[in-house]
Amino acid sequence: MTRRTLALAVAAVVVTGGVPAMAAPAAVACTVTYQITNEWDTGFGAGVSIRNDGDALNGWNLTWTFPDGQRVTQGWNGNFTQSGAVVTVTNPDWARTLPAGGTTQVGFNGSKGSANRPPTDFAVNGVACTGPNKPPSVALTAPATGGTYTLPATIPLAATAQDTEGTVAKVDFYAGDQLIATDTSAPYTGTWTSATAGDHRITARATDNLGAATTSAPAMVKVLAGPAVLAAPSTVSVKQGSTATFDVSLATAPSEPVTVTVARTGSADLTAAPTTLTFSSAAKQTVTVTSANNGGELATATFTATAPGHSPASVTVKELDPSTSDFNKAFLDQYNKIKDPASGYFRKFGDLLVPYHSVETLMVEAPDHGHQTTSEAYSYYLWLEASYGRVTGDWAPFKSAFASMEKFIIPAKADQPTNDSYNASKPATYAPEHPRMDRYPAVLDSAVPVGQDPIAAELKSAYGNSDIYGMHWLIDVDNTYGFGRCGDGTTAPAYINTYQRGSSESVWETIPHPSCDTFKHGGTNGYLDLFTKDSSYAKQWKYTNAPDADARVVQVALLAQQWATAQGKAGDIASEIGKSAKMGDYLRYAMFDKYFKRIGNCTSPSSCPGATGKNSAHYLMSWYYAWGGAYDTSAGWSWRIGDGASHQGYQNPLAAHALANVPALKPLSATGQQDWSTSLNRQLEMLQWLQSADGGLAGGVTNSWEGQYASPPPGTPTFYGMYYDAHPVWRDPPSNRWFGFQVWGIERTAALYRLTGDARAKKILDKWVPWAIANTTTGTNFQIPADLEWSGTPDTWNATNPGANANLRVRVLNRNQDVGVAASYAKVLLNYASRSGNAQAKTTGEALLTSLLSHQDSLGIATPETREDYKRFDDTYNATTGEGPYVPPGWTGKMPNGDQVGQGASFLSMRSMFRNDPQWPKVQSYLDGGPVPTFTYHRFWAQAEIATAFSLHTELFG
Repeated sequence: MTRRTLALAVAAVVVTGGVPAMAAPAAVACTVTYQITNEWDTGFGAGVSIRNDGDALNGWNLTWTFPDGQRVTQGWNGNFTQSGAVVTVTNPDWARTLPAGGTTQVGFNGSKGSANRPPTDFAVNGVACTGPNKPPSVALTAPATGGTYTLPATIPLAATAQDTEGTVAKVDFYAGDQLIATDTSAPYTGTWTSATAGDHRITARATDNLGAATTSAPAMVKVLAGPAVLAAPSTVSVKQGSTATFDVSLATAPSEPVTVTVARTGSADLTAAPTTLTFSSAAKQTVTVTSANNGGELATATFTATAPGHSPASVTVKELDPSTSDFNKAFLDQYNKIKDPASGYFRKFGDLLVPYHSVETLMVEAPDHGHQTTSEAYSYYLWLEASYGRVTGDWAPFKSAFASMEKFIIPAKADQPTNDSYNASKPATYAPEHPRMDRYPAVLDSAVPVGQDPIAAELKSAYGNSDIYGMHWLIDVDNTYGFGRCGDGTTAPAYINTYQRGSSESVWETIPHPSCDTFKHGGTNGYLDLFTKDSSYAKQWKYTNAPDADARVVQVALLAQQWATAQGKAGDIASEIGKSAKMGDYLRYAMFDKYFKRIGNCTSPSSCPGATGKNSAHYLMSWYYAWGGAYDTSAGWSWRIGDGASHQGYQNPLAAHALANVPALKPLSATGQQDWSTSLNRQLEMLQWLQSADGGLAGGVTNSWEGQYASPPPGTPTFYGMYYDAHPVWRDPPSNRWFGFQVWGIERTAALYRLTGDARAKKILDKWVPWAIANTTTGTNFQIPADLEWSGTPDTWNATNPGANANLRVRVLNRNQDVGVAASYAKVLLNYASRSGNAQAKTTGEALLTSLLSHQDSLGIATPETREDYKRFDDTYNATTGEGPYVPPGWTGKMPNGDQVGQGASFLSMRSMFRNDPQWPKVQSYLDGGPVPTFTYHRFWAQAEIATAFSLHTELFG
């Protein structure tokens, strides 16, 4: 069977609504959830949950009809009778009342034949609980993305909308948050005549007859003050003696031919041809700029394209030294593509830019939508702008990127309002992680000892407040889900989260939820009781930090400080460098066990004691740290946790070196510099411990086996008393399978070696680099490792006499053309070659960069990729395999757009907006049995990685 077939074998029906039978009181409304919990040849067990969506009930009875001759043989939590196929369950005496909004559960065992379809006609007190009210579908058909209009603008609006269970009551059209038109009947159309000049985001919102609503994917349009000439890109680089091009077009198609003249101001060494273009349509035409091969000083000129009655457009062209490497020009070309507003890598908020995870919206990997963004993307945004500062001496874009990071992805005081109530002696209540999602919600257990937080007081003393200065890992840039800020539904960007339930939870099994949960959306307790089980729930905020990204910010700050200092401009970015050191100070929370327990030999929650001082510090970069607290400022509680699991791919010894040794990046806290000095040594030890006999780096280490301080298998190797884990933190897919985690981590080690000559780093690289090169081919059809398979284990770590790890082996399973990973990999080789003089590393690194230049398009550098995993869009939970989105029995809720969350929910059913994505038909065809869909994605991190790899080559060899 396919996974899809297996998923359908587990019956799960969610029934909701309140369509009354004629004889029933109208105040009764109900939701019923029916879940088969286990099944065998002749019988089965099931649970039924009733949620009262109407007035309070004093006595209830539930009825349904079995479709396949099933019989109830034993029931509990209710009085069961059956007449023919009809089952009636009445309340037990002790559960007679059912308050408004309340739930109750009954369960039974039954007999069955070969078929066991679930009932569909549930009723409470005679009132039918009809099928779930699915929100309508809607797609915006006009205007088209990229459309350009001139004032006075008449912008056509059109949408298609359908509702499978009722009727579409209306379609509203919005420009941003402004309602601009409404239509109550098909075809749904409108006209916007009051647009102002600027960029506008148009959406359609369909509402059905029961109030459920769905918002379409947006269209971005530009309104100009009048007819306009357009030119792109706005900045062009050309080697002296060479040529370059830019495109000219009209914003709107002319009613009669228009002549555009291209004129130059600035150096006569730069000339353009043709200087006259005639347009009878809005199609682009190309202008070629030629640089005189005269050996003079490098020139700059501005070419302005004008036409009668049209606003002009300008392009600045700058000469480069003719000896400048192709890679330096490639950096500037790539940078200009990324920063071109028409490319779609950013959304602008005021004067600040926020990078999207990808230009494309139909994207599922770690983020579950392309127009979310991550702290990882922000760290690469800083790297991109720092490299631009190195090349041009202009540090304003770097400062702007830093300001955007502070404003939009580092929670402000208002976003973490109750930190002042944090008790460092009781940092958090223990809740175990579980290897299967169906063990969630995890029960909070205050009886398990936790340790003391040893750095909270010194951080508050150093920085004057109790707020955490670190990035939350995930934000919804366009507020696509509709959570908004603390449930307001409108604020963008919005802090959100997805992963929350142990090592088996893949992105395809996550349930999106707001970082500030005010119970506005989800179920009775918002989304909290999906993840933890407690006696009661309070509205709260909570954030998760990805240490890899914050450490990269410190790494970039080190590079930026060196480059700006060499230019005599260190003062321009001194504030940003100081704040990066502050981020590094708080990043130490990633060095501590999750519950500040003792490091080493933890084999049960109760026997592993809480620690004092730094006895809970492993000094590695763990997978996360997190913090949260009460939404109600009078409630008086907050919490902080670290993580005991550390992945090799997250280690950043270069950031540790910077925070331990570079004066400009010295943390202000009392022990921060000392902790980072210890961390530098510990990280390098860990990488050496994990290096296989082949050269690749194995997974990592944990202080808490399976996230619950369990006892690992006998003979598990240890590192300072912590246990080897081939795939730390998550298993779907295995976390050290991806070659990208090799190059992300080892790049920092290679940069450390280049900058400091660290012999320990060189020893690791001397073995890793030949292994990687042996599995690489270059050229237009380059191939680099993709998936890795591991066998054996490392030797238990002995710091004075490290083992050779003869039994720890790695095999490259397949190869691909991942452009972002290839650029990271090239950085490793170039950094290593620069210090060691290794000719093969330099040649291979350069060849990879040249290979990337063979895959340029209008947005950057990308290659097609097939997505077999997209078959999981419609997976539902399978109790046998544990795969698919899991929702606990009896739990029901809604996403902000009305998508149902309950038993039987799929990734897609909780994210119906994907059905309106322009690329969705390819996925739907695949789900219907068609070919595996292929996409060409432009991920921000990958495009920035490519650009900065070009820049690195220029810095080292240019």
